[in-house]
Amino acid sequence: MQRKTTRPRLVQAMMDVLTLPDLRRKVLFTLGILVVFRFLAHVPLPGVDIGALKSFFEQNLLFGMLDLFSGGAMASFSVVAIGIYPYITASIIMQLLVPVIPRLQALSQEGELGSQKINRITHFVTIPLAALQGYAMIALLRSQGVTIEPLGSLTIASIIITMVAGTMFLVWLGELITERGVGNGISIIIFGGIVAGLPGIVGRGIVEAGKGQPEGLIAYIILTLAMLVLIVIFIEAHRRIPVQYARSTFRGGRMYRQSGSTYIPLRVNTAGMIPIIFAIALMQLPATIATYFMNSADPNFWNTIFNVFQANTAVYQGLYFALVIGFAFFYTMVIFEQMNLPQTLQQQSGFIPGVRPGKATADYLNGIIKRITFGGALFLAVVAIMPFIAQKITGVTALVIQSTAMLIAVGVALDTMKQLEAQLTMRRYEGFLK
Repeated sequence: MQRKTTRPRLVQAMMDVLTLPDLRRKVLFTLGILVVFRFLAHVPLPGVDIGALKSFFEQNLLFGMLDLFSGGAMASFSVVAIGIYPYITASIIMQLLVPVIPRLQALSQEGELGSQKINRITHFVTIPLAALQGYAMIALLRSQGVTIEPLGSLTIASIIITMVAGTMFLVWLGELITERGVGNGISIIIFGGIVAGLPGIVGRGIVEAGKGQPEGLIAYIILTLAMLVLIVIFIEAHRRIPVQYARSTFRGGRMYRQSGSTYIPLRVNTAGMIPIIFAIALMQLPATIATYFMNSADPNFWNTIFNVFQANTAVYQGLYFALVIGFAFFYTMVIFEQMNLPQTLQQQSGFIPGVRPGKATADYLNGIIKRITFGGALFLAVVAIMPFIAQKITGVTALVIQSTAMLIAVGVALDTMKQLEAQLTMRRYEGFLK
């Protein structure tokens, strides 16, 4: 029975979470892991001028965005400087390979055991990707003159090994959160980095807007609030598909048929924040590869590639837009296929009114999910590049970084609150959301 109280709903829900021992333990465990992550973000590696490094990240939009997601770990050149992006890149590669490699496809159909094997392979793929990204970061810093002194081969090797170890440790921490804490661990780690760096970004944005005309500051605040509202709306939007169930029960030696109705909530944005995270991780690759071959003294083709794939260029924004749409469709269809709703409905004696069971139901649901996903993917892509458009209007560079971070942070926060909501509802408590 739900408790009657005059306290605000959010306050009461937080108190209920802290009252229940198992939920309190999960929340405190998650917060403890985030504290460990923030501690590691301030353990620096040798050989870099931190002041020059922070100046470089403030002037470079792409790397400034990545530094925000790492919670300042990149700008301080810490042991977790490259974050969990190698793992995200490895996950992208594996998801692209599963449908085309028969052995991986067979593993994906083996249930939980197959998922564990694929995850183990993803971990192995993460290691060389982290080493390459670590070396690319060192090469970039050397090309920009950020390193204090020429680094020897042994020093570079030790730094790269430390970075790889830091990445794998963060992945392990994320999996611990997923297993014993609250929310998706990898997303929570990214969320922790964003929350740690977002206040500074907002403050710089307000200061930057205030230096110009007052209209720029007003436009900055209005666009930020409007974007926040739109993000929440499209994340929560879904379409209800009516479903009826027909069951037979025996009473007193007679069979009675009972019917009931419910609905399937198909989310407009089934993929969540994954398309944004994947797109950002993939957009790093051209500039990262270019750092191996570019020459600051004598600019070459790779210098051009590096400059083209900066966050303020039309090429970057166009590809970013297209990748968000592509990943939204791809990830949504993968999740939808794994759900296997037509077969589940048929096994539970459920049907969609006016639609035949089996293939007709599958075609009907596929058509709906494609239509609503197109709208959701398009909106997600527009919101993703909206900061670049807003920058042209307000002249506030920090808005580019802040909005993308806001998009991910709001999505992760809502997903985590829904998990707590489900836990509270099972115990007949009121949750955070109505």
